[in-house]
Amino acid sequence: MRPIARPARISQIAHANLLVPPEPAQQVTFAKGFGPRSLLTVDTEEEFDWNAPFRADGYGLDHVRAISGFQKFCEGLQVTPVYLVDWPIANDPLARDIIGDAVRAGKAEIGVQLHPWVNPPFSEEVSTHNSYAGNLPPDLEEAKYRKLRDKIEESFGTLPRIYRAGRYGLGPQTTRLLSETGVAIDSSVRANFDYSAFHGPDYSRHPLTPYWTDAGRKLIELPLTTVFWGLLRRQAPALFPLATKYPLLGSALARLGLLERISLTPEGVTAEEALRAVDIAIDDGLPVLVLSFHSPSLQKRHTPYVRDEKDLDALYDWFRAVYGYLHQCGVRPTTVAEIMRAVDA
Repeated sequence: MRPIARPARISQIAHANLLVPPEPAQQVTFAKGFGPRSLLTVDTEEEFDWNAPFRADGYGLDHVRAISGFQKFCEGLQVTPVYLVDWPIANDPLARDIIGDAVRAGKAEIGVQLHPWVNPPFSEEVSTHNSYAGNLPPDLEEAKYRKLRDKIEESFGTLPRIYRAGRYGLGPQTTRLLSETGVAIDSSVRANFDYSAFHGPDYSRHPLTPYWTDAGRKLIELPLTTVFWGLLRRQAPALFPLATKYPLLGSALARLGLLERISLTPEGVTAEEALRAVDIAIDDGLPVLVLSFHSPSLQKRHTPYVRDEKDLDALYDWFRAVYGYLHQCGVRPTTVAEIMRAVDA
């Protein structure tokens, strides 16, 4: 049996590179009776054409008004959403009012989401490669991050304690940046996804369970929840890359109930699929199920997932079905603050 890592071994992972899968000894444990819980994260961002090249201007914020209705909807479900805010949102007066009021009332939480292509300072070429903040020169990633983090604290009057890199684009120095600025949780790792073909990170070997990223145990990685479902799900690490490379194979495996990748999001995932994913996550003993979606989906025609009113109704129905099932399974909603309190270091 491999011995548990000693303090000297753990010290070697100080400010670890989050692109590298963690050691087993880094797994977070929670206070007895805490899990399982669910956390709703909202990538709260500007509207842009998902099929067009990235650009630093020309975006919209028309959907921001719809956040008010969504917030009331969440309150009806007794869910506290975490709004992961980027630069255009942090600078929008209406967004500051709607989200800020909910945060001050203790009915929402605020976090940081870095979209480098719309976040000053601007000195890089706007490109797919540079849309991942972790690909930027270290000093530029830091300058953009610190400017955004400070703006969020100024706009919303609270210290953001959770971070998500836009496009899940972590870099080698991101852990240090977060640890130095009081962030307690990162949720940029999209486990079971590989973005390397598009200049992004490879998270295909990362676990779904929360883990410590640093020797001082000050920063937790809380991966987004994506599970494999099907008779061959235990063979997914070997099979799924082939299914991705050959779409017809992937479709056949899913159709036959052999292998399917399911994320806990209403964007591109049906409620029926999500309920199956919840079952797998509970069976696997995940202490926190992390749900996510993009705020522009709260209004039609801003994302590929919500094209009309029917799609918008389906998005809200998805949340009703999923949270109803989570309640039935004994999975209660949680918050960033509650997670931090429950950590047994």
